[in-house]
Amino acid sequence: MTRAAQTPVITKMTVVPVAGYDSMLMTLSGAHAPWFTRNLVILEDNAGRTGVGEIHGGDYTCACLNAMKPLVEGQQVSRYRKVLQQIHRLADPAAQDTGEGIQTLDISRLKYVVKSEWAVECAMMDLFGQFLGVPMCELLGEGQQRKEVEMLGYLFYVSDKSKVPAGKMQYLDESASSDPWFRLRREEILTPERIVEEAEALEEKYGFTDFKLKGGVLRGEEEMEAVRALKKRFPRARINIDPNGAWSMAEAVALCKDMHGIITYMEDPCGPEAGYSGREILREFKNATRFQVATNMVATDWRQFYHTVSLNACDIILADPHFWGFDGAVRMSQLLDSWGLTWGVHSNNHFDITLAAFAQVGAAAVGTPAPLDTHWIWQDGQNLLEETPQIVGGKVRVPDAPGLGVCLNRERVREANRLYNSLPTHDRDDAAAMQYLLPGWVYDHKKPCLVR
Repeated sequence: MTRAAQTPVITKMTVVPVAGYDSMLMTLSGAHAPWFTRNLVILEDNAGRTGVGEIHGGDYTCACLNAMKPLVEGQQVSRYRKVLQQIHRLADPAAQDTGEGIQTLDISRLKYVVKSEWAVECAMMDLFGQFLGVPMCELLGEGQQRKEVEMLGYLFYVSDKSKVPAGKMQYLDESASSDPWFRLRREEILTPERIVEEAEALEEKYGFTDFKLKGGVLRGEEEMEAVRALKKRFPRARINIDPNGAWSMAEAVALCKDMHGIITYMEDPCGPEAGYSGREILREFKNATRFQVATNMVATDWRQFYHTVSLNACDIILADPHFWGFDGAVRMSQLLDSWGLTWGVHSNNHFDITLAAFAQVGAAAVGTPAPLDTHWIWQDGQNLLEETPQIVGGKVRVPDAPGLGVCLNRERVREANRLYNSLPTHDRDDAAAMQYLLPGWVYDHKKPCLVR
């Protein structure tokens, strides 16, 4: 009998929707709600081990995961690729999924870009790694490439939560915290000076040496002032800005053409317009500015990626494992490295399970990855693990423990599930909180959210 035939069998798959607290973070799509939601996949095998995966929240994703249980339970942990094949063969695209992806950052389409089965992939690889006694990164691509993974300091504009009337949407108040960063992340941050203060707090707590500012909030000129202030304060830092395609191509060129030496690369500065796709517009932006361009908007699957590289539209592909899968994200790193391009990871609000998963993927990526995105710093302290991976010196160290190298704190998971069940809605809606800032606010993918 082969060793593969002797691997443990999955006896139970549990899907646990969970929620955590968020700041009033500002993006092109509006203001983050006081909470964010995620879905956990917990797999148990007949050897007494537990594997875990985390993915985006919402009822649609939760229902998709629950529908997969018959395809997962009873399977050997080593057959995770076979399980994924079966899921893909049986899956039908949602009628509302146009295939456009998130070129215009339409949050309602994000659930179609995220593939729920990647949480199953993560949990099965966690179990298989535990069985073999090796970290999960050894099962990906060419195996482990590094022991530490560099992360970005992810900067956001933050609005004033006190503008939301009491009893409506209650944001977490950390004003009494002994941690300077925890206090700051819940306060209003809308000026260049405050953005610099935010970066200083992140450098102090986590040791970040590179920073990314989420744009698409204020006028482009104001956001560039913040970028200049960051570079002045951190002259050795690599700094980039991501307005999520909020600027027209003409505006993006005007804003960026004199920013060489200040900005390292641009992430999705402009998007589709005048009948041209975001890929075509980004190619023209590159021609006009000679900036390297990163994206997580115009290349979110292999077909989109083909057109992106055919046009030479982007130099850095931010391959979120929740879009591409863990094997797919590392495969992307191999392809990009062989073509002289750069690999990175895009993130969304997440718990520490995803931070651990990002460390494994980043450890397996070949070449020289760009520092990885993470929202975890905005959720730090709400951990669902017994021992959360830590960002020290701007890096996450990959644990030597087998599999994902983590252990769930079951009581905290139950608390996060209770919070989820108490919420009025489980799907992301960045427009709701905006009504308290700008009554009647409506999303416009070509207008920064506070410019109306």
